[in-house]
Amino acid sequence: MTLKRTLVGIIRSMEGTSDRAKDPKLKTRYYNLSKDRAWEEVSSTLKKIPGYKVLHEVPSVGEVILEKRTTFGRTMDITVSVISVSPVRSAVDMYSASRGSLGDLGSNYRTIMNLFSVLDKKLSKYKSND
Repeated sequence: MTLKRTLVGIIRSMEGTSDRAKDPKLKTRYYNLSKDRAWEEVSSTLKKIPGYKVLHEVPSVGEVILEKRTTFGRTMDITVSVISVSPVRSAVDMYSASRGSLGDLGSNYRTIMNLFSVLDKKLSKYKSND
């Protein structure tokens, strides 16, 4: 993690992914799977990751809401969205925010990177390079 990311984290207590993200690591991930199949894979994978608690799932919308407690006692809320791009292609986006005031020193960024690394390993054979 860069010094710039830590400095931004002093002020900001949220992070998200999108197609237009300036940081290439925060770009939307695309998988060559139908939305339903991608939803099953993402949902089951997220449930198995230690340290994260699934608070809510909405299969019809394609969202999983997770909670994670940091070592300093703060709570982070993470929303993982599975979006249908075409009948055989899906996108995964994440948004992570810390409860409380002040920044997070980059912990939301690290959380998103951690979750994406787990999902990328699990879904590597379906990953699309767009």
